Amino acid sequence: MNKKTVYIDMDGVIVNFQTGIDRLSAEVRAQFPNDKNIDEAEGIFGLMDPFEGAVEAVKKLAASEKLDVFILSTAPWRNPSAWSDKIDWVHKHFGIEEDSPLYKRVILSHRKDLNKGEFLIDDRKKSGAADFDGLHIHFGDVSEEEGRDGSYPNWYSVIDYFEEQGLLD
Repeated sequence: MNKKTVYIDMDGVIVNFQTGIDRLSAEVRAQFPNDKNIDEAEGIFGLMDPFEGAVEAVKKLAASEKLDVFILSTAPWRNPSAWSDKIDWVHKHFGIEEDSPLYKRVILSHRKDLNKGEFLIDDRKKSGAADFDGLHIHFGDVSEEEGRDGSYPNWYSVIDYFEEQGLLD
């Protein structure tokens, strides 16, 4: 049986970016007035919490014999710590050993459209997400700015979709 490939973005999908911002010191926050380019703050990606139900949902998707699951995330070009912080975050929440559902399944790219697969779960259309050849499951609440209709506001709705498609065991 051919598995269907599922790519999952991190920031704003699995990871609650705001929790990292909230944990930055006042001194660091002052370097980024109005939070402009705050994703360039060293270490910010290691400070973030997962969204409610995210870790469990990703594990459920990865456990399916019908799906091949990968993280597909973008890291800020001017923040080298983001690249390692994202891997460390996955290790912390999913494990580092070979039995981890995301063992060696993390892709960092500024061109998500270059990856081939059936599904991309992402909260934005940037970094090639809008041009992804498969189905873009546009995660998050309604947002005119991001062009989201709110069909997949949380992980419960995403899991419901995959269950309805008969893709979960």
